[in-house]
Amino acid sequence: MGAARTSGKSVFLVEDEVMIRMMVTDMLEELGYSVAAEAGEIGEAMKLAQSAEFDLAILDVNVNGKVISPVADLIAARKRPFIFATGYGSSGLPAEYRDRPALQKPFQIETLARTIEQALKRNASSRAT
Repeated sequence: MGAARTSGKSVFLVEDEVMIRMMVTDMLEELGYSVAAEAGEIGEAMKLAQSAEFDLAILDVNVNGKVISPVADLIAARKRPFIFATGYGSSGLPAEYRDRPALQKPFQIETLARTIEQALKRNASSRAT
């Protein structure tokens, strides 16, 4: 599809459903991104959010019944862009992050590509100001 579109950026993926995580990983790789780290639970995600090197994160809003906010806080503190993935719509996003890009599950690869581009552009413009 669009593998030539990216410049080898890496993604940190947090998703508790193994099959969804595998599917999103496949989509990311097809788009030319690499998965730098992945987590299926909050504790692991918090450690990786602090230590892993990545250009962008995709965060499931609800990970095994726990809200993703602590992980988003760590990533925001590192000034890395992130996208939420949710089956709950924008009302399911943590209030302090409702301005962030969100993917409505289930999503198509084209939507994933557009949302990533939007998040990376937004981050680049916020760093420039």
